[in-house]
Amino acid sequence: MKEFLIPLSRLPVGKKARVKTLTSNGISRRRLLDLGLISETEVEALQKSPSGDPVAYQIRGAVIALRTEESSKILVEVL
Repeated sequence: MKEFLIPLSRLPVGKKARVKTLTSNGISRRRLLDLGLISETEVEALQKSPSGDPVAYQIRGAVIALRTEESSKILVEVL
């Protein structure tokens, strides 16, 4: 069965997903990896800011805010 992947930016608030791949390159890829967004990491969308960008995510026990530009480059599988 093939996995159905969506960008993290499309994950609804309150849902969990598992990171499958990063499509970014260079410094932005390194930053995401340093934040703990490696393959098979579980991520939960906690809340959106009033303007809708950034969104707070729980990643490995820490709450991290990511802008849509960054989170759209993270492909996840919804749990």
